[in-house]
Amino acid sequence: MGDVLAVAEQREGRIRGVSYETVSVATGIAQGMGGAAHAIVIGGSGVSAAASDLGRFGAAKILATETDALADYHPQGFAHAVSEAVRAGGYGAVVFAATAQGKDLAPRVAALLDVPLASDITDYQIESGDVVAVRPVFAGKAFASVAFSASPAMLSIRPNVFQAKENPAAGEVEAFDLAGLDPSGWTMQLKEFQPSGGGSKDVGEASIVVTGGRGMKGPENWELLEGLRNALGEDAALGASRAVVDAGWRPHSEQVGQTGKTVAPKLYFALGISGAIQHLAGMRTSGTIVAVNKDPDAPIFQVADYGIVGDLFDVVPRITEEVQKLKAGD
Repeated sequence: MGDVLAVAEQREGRIRGVSYETVSVATGIAQGMGGAAHAIVIGGSGVSAAASDLGRFGAAKILATETDALADYHPQGFAHAVSEAVRAGGYGAVVFAATAQGKDLAPRVAALLDVPLASDITDYQIESGDVVAVRPVFAGKAFASVAFSASPAMLSIRPNVFQAKENPAAGEVEAFDLAGLDPSGWTMQLKEFQPSGGGSKDVGEASIVVTGGRGMKGPENWELLEGLRNALGEDAALGASRAVVDAGWRPHSEQVGQTGKTVAPKLYFALGISGAIQHLAGMRTSGTIVAVNKDPDAPIFQVADYGIVGDLFDVVPRITEEVQKLKAGD
């Protein structure tokens, strides 16, 4: 069957922005497979009211599972809900976002359905009615085309790589009630949810990322980056290299790299970062990369679109000032 299911994410009853990208990709795949795009939203009471907005991006039908037991993300409960929806709908493909939640949920659903998963994809094609996923391998040095030997094709998309395109569809919301949902039988229980970053934009989903490395010299100098982040606006987030996180200067939630978060913003600032391969693996698919480093031979300049050889403590304030001037002229 050619229908495709997009797994949308919500937080506190609001659809997350990355879900529009997920639905857009599902719509594109469905068109190539000769079917329709559907979406599923799981949450507490009232989540179906927000779900209808997914129709703007191509979802012909939206399954809404409302239960207080799943108001917040629960791995076992969500995996049960999505796998049941896939079985009931007979979908040809299922699309997740490769967010923190999606990276946890997608493998669980794939295991329940006994199908393979292509994670963190950056492109796809439709060949003879089947989806072929493209994903980075070897720390982003190469790309692999992945065909699926089982149905449904299960894949997760890297945030900010695919554009959310409006493609209005019916967007009919219908309740998807879960039979046999028994929270008492779950082997884990959610005790508390504590968002990191004080409510700031998640580095993995921001369209602009300002990242600092050891060249910042110490945590007391991060105000410099915060000033640039604030000047760039609410779509910007702070990032950090592994060395910075290991030193305790910044929280792990901001780490960009092979052992941190993989990001693909439209604009990426690498400030005081040499460009070790582990860091490049997490950001080389960014749209435009701007690097500032005193070392003209720093590896980061090999991937940068714009490179400034200089002292970041002189350069960054000037960049911030110019951004503020441009914003003031809007």
